[in-house]
Amino acid sequence: MLVPKKILVVDDKANVRDLLREYMSRQGFAVVTAVNGREAIYAARHEQPDVILLDIMMPEMDGYEFLRQYRRERSVPVIVLTARDEESDAVLGLELGADDYVLKPFRMQELAARVRAVLRRAEPPDPTRAPLRVGELVLDDGAHIVTVRGAAVTLTPTEFNLLRALMTSAGQTLTRQQLADRLSEEGYGGLDRTLNVHIRNLRTKIEADPDQPKYIETVFGVGYRLAKPE
Repeated sequence: MLVPKKILVVDDKANVRDLLREYMSRQGFAVVTAVNGREAIYAARHEQPDVILLDIMMPEMDGYEFLRQYRRERSVPVIVLTARDEESDAVLGLELGADDYVLKPFRMQELAARVRAVLRRAEPPDPTRAPLRVGELVLDDGAHIVTVRGAAVTLTPTEFNLLRALMTSAGQTLTRQQLADRLSEEGYGGLDRTLNVHIRNLRTKIEADPDQPKYIETVFGVGYRLAKPE
């Protein structure tokens, strides 16, 4: 029997929690809820969710502090839920390790599509695939590990798959649309909106000097290229 994927919904508003629980349950997901970041930390550790839907502004512990703490423990996909006039808050959430964000009020069908998209990006890699190596950068798909100069770095599922796409085409320029197409299913356009933040996060984690990147180069007006160091 197929075990349903589990979603942790974190929001201090009861109507939002109830609405998401009802809809996502009908979509075949198991749903658990938390009312703030502190409760969410406990729930995430004990329930082991496959994806987290996270509000930012909550009492006791907000979404930012949850991300700071939880990202030290696991790389489970996180989608931030935020009001349209607080979009800058969502960008900060991405910088702290969230994979995507959805603006309130949102369409349930779109949110469900985003959930399925981040779950696909978090699926176990192909263990038979040979590691990718570019300079001192190594991506081992089978072990789901990235090392830089011999030291392991922790990436979110979106960051891992984005780096894999760049390394697979090392030396070639990939447009923003090509990167979005490689990581997204048809009808899911969220990555293009958040690509700059994910690239910045990747540079922070793999570059010796993120302001003068050795690996991930910006091709202005086009996209990005993973350089092959001499």
